[in-house]
Amino acid sequence: MAIDHLILTTCFASLFASLLLYLLRRRSKKIVSRNNEPLTVKPGNNDVDIIIVGAGVAGAALAHTLGKEGRRVHVIERDLTEPDRIVGELLQPGGYLKLIELGLEDCVKEIDAQRVLGYALFKDGKHTKLSYPLDQFDSDIAGRSFHNGRFVQRMREKASTLPNVKMEQGTATSLVEENGVIKGVQYKTKEGQELKSYAPLTIVCDGCFSNLRRSLCKPKVEVPSNFVGLVLENCELPFPNHGHVVLGDPSPILFYPISSSEVRCLVDVPGSKLPSLASGDMAKHLKTTVAPQVPIEIREPFLSAVEKGNIRTMPNRSMPADPIPTPGALLLGDAFNMRHPLTGGGMTVALSDIVILRDLLNPLVDLTDKESLSKYIESFYTLRKPVASTINTLAGALYKVFLASPDDARSEMRRACFDYLSLGGVCSSGPVALLSGLNPRPMSLVLHFFAVAIFGVGRLLVPLPSVKRLWLGVRLISSASGIIFPIIKAEGVRQMFFPRTIPAIYRAPPAHSSPQ
Repeated sequence: MAIDHLILTTCFASLFASLLLYLLRRRSKKIVSRNNEPLTVKPGNNDVDIIIVGAGVAGAALAHTLGKEGRRVHVIERDLTEPDRIVGELLQPGGYLKLIELGLEDCVKEIDAQRVLGYALFKDGKHTKLSYPLDQFDSDIAGRSFHNGRFVQRMREKASTLPNVKMEQGTATSLVEENGVIKGVQYKTKEGQELKSYAPLTIVCDGCFSNLRRSLCKPKVEVPSNFVGLVLENCELPFPNHGHVVLGDPSPILFYPISSSEVRCLVDVPGSKLPSLASGDMAKHLKTTVAPQVPIEIREPFLSAVEKGNIRTMPNRSMPADPIPTPGALLLGDAFNMRHPLTGGGMTVALSDIVILRDLLNPLVDLTDKESLSKYIESFYTLRKPVASTINTLAGALYKVFLASPDDARSEMRRACFDYLSLGGVCSSGPVALLSGLNPRPMSLVLHFFAVAIFGVGRLLVPLPSVKRLWLGVRLISSASGIIFPIIKAEGVRQMFFPRTIPAIYRAPPAHSSPQ
């Protein structure tokens, strides 16, 4: 009897183990680890707190941040190999401070990142140096410039070291919605298998080409220009550790170091139409139109880079944040909000948003409470506005001011801007503090912008005003208003200047402890 009982027990145990193994295999799926080796994890409704679509700068930083908070995070990224981009290479000092706040400052180490201490501005043979106002900060605080792909990979690697962060290569095809609530995403794995992943909160940060944002915002994408990118090798910039901006005709030309031996050049081409790369028209344009405007010290390396032929282009997009509040989902990064990359403010906005989101979600232990979660998402959209809108507005306004124009008033505004910044003191430190993300205050932006316009008008009236000069001054003020007010309107006047009149920012946290 004892032997029969033992045999029966063994059979049942074997059957149970086989059934359990079968169920585990059905529920398991592949993810890609830090060294691109496949790992097996067991996702399910109770296994993931937050799904992040996209692992670029915003997605990778967010995954590490929320994982460090104790959240179980599933990241779905289309391509986990090192990105190769010509933008997202300059992190302003304000963004670096946010990187430190998130515990990610070591991600700019060991990638040959270069310290950036300010800008040099060139116009009509003259130049002026604009330093970041860093006197009140530690010596480590400065901007950083680097290869975008190296920076992103470092953050992905750091996020992947957390046991509760699962990184998977796959393409998100759609959001999973039930009764108006986002429950997760449907995606295709690297092997082509269609799967669904579920979580209480899905955060979409899949970049400027996002295919998921249409149900979460009202995208109004504009493409004012394109960047033509080159890499200058073994090039010494006139002002080391500074970005260089040439106010060229018809638009700005940028130079900044991305490693100890490479300088990135970005030539802005207004409009949507570019000279043909295949026919050689682009190389001809760079040699005949752009090269004569490049500072003489770096003209030869510029021409050598053109001859080398590794010319790349990218459209410059701008899109104000206009969210559609949706339970269970949130937009972040370039999928949500874009500005002209002239000022290099995109990563600063994204990292600032992540700090705000982290602090908002911290007291929320139960993310399945859709009503509470939706209220906090609403608070996020309000709290981010002053910083994001200041950087967005500055980027849009400065790009329009820096464009060459046949209009006398626009040309006068451009000259006034250069000369105003050249005055030094608060006339340079104030605007540069805005540009660097160290003082992203909307009112300060408006005051400096119209100070430039008034400075331009004052010059027109000295030594003796005339009717023609007076009329040009009126047109200059009108032109300045026509540049900045439409951008402010698109960003939202109340949210930008009077956020404290919006009840959402006073949302009290629930009486819960933060997740362990």
